Amino acid sequence: NTMSMVPMIIKPHHPRASEAATKYFLMQTTASALILVTGLLNTWQTGQWALTHTTQEATLALTLALMLKLGLVPGHFWLPEVFQGTSTLTALVISTWQKLIPLAILFSITTSPSTTVLTLGLLSALVGGWMGLNQTQMRKLLAFSSIAHMGWLITGLTLNPKLATFTLLIYGINTTTLFLIFIMTTTKSVADLPLMLSRYPLLTKSLLLSTLSLGGLPPLAGFLPKWFILDTLISKNLLLMATLLALASLPSLFFYTRLTYVATLTQPPTTLPAKHKWRLSTTLPPALATLTPLIFLLPPLTPALLDSA
Repeated sequence: NTMSMVPMIIKPHHPRASEAATKYFLMQTTASALILVTGLLNTWQTGQWALTHTTQEATLALTLALMLKLGLVPGHFWLPEVFQGTSTLTALVISTWQKLIPLAILFSITTSPSTTVLTLGLLSALVGGWMGLNQTQMRKLLAFSSIAHMGWLITGLTLNPKLATFTLLIYGINTTTLFLIFIMTTTKSVADLPLMLSRYPLLTKSLLLSTLSLGGLPPLAGFLPKWFILDTLISKNLLLMATLLALASLPSLFFYTRLTYVATLTQPPTTLPAKHKWRLSTTLPPALATLTPLIFLLPPLTPALLDSA
């Protein structure tokens, strides 16, 4: 899995891409080696290879290795640099598809609410939100967004696997929509956003919905996982954790709202009286035409999805 991503990262044939591929390779192989060594030591102590029979020390080491693979606190430093050095499409794959296997392993070793995982989830949500505030490059901003949302996801994972699956589904829809918009509009930084409305009005509206949904505003789909996670924390009498996690979402909400404001309510200086550019795109690609309505349709379907899971 790791080796398949290295050629994708290095594909642009740029020194920055080579640097990103090197960082990705070193971090992933370090985490894989730690997982392998931990598995061998656990087998030597317990006599079993199963992930469900791990000692407390092995569980802690595996958790830290998986945090490094996922790009979460305390091993989150490589993720923004890799995102910035590779293409937007590759960054989309890293932020969605590449998360599945580490999350599956984390689910296997987390049989009950873990203080370690809850703490790392809270720290990831805090770090992702605060470090994303001063970012102007879109890929770095999306990297810190991924760190923050993965913090929420692993918090839900240690509380309720169904809730974690639903959170991953919502995160995947919103993130894929946002990445596809930036790919189609070739948006690289916040400075490019004021040009979107005059050239791509429909894509700008999809951007508005997806960013606000990622920020967790009701009645959009991104609000529901955060609401359910906070409700579960409160029901388990983890009031301090719920309060801190809710406060950690405010910085993320701020920079999502800032993106929305820059894209929809600001215009670059122009001497032309026309509202739209003559190269106007009024069509919505099929992928976005499918993903964007889900941001509205998933909230009423959520109870049925969770009950059937």
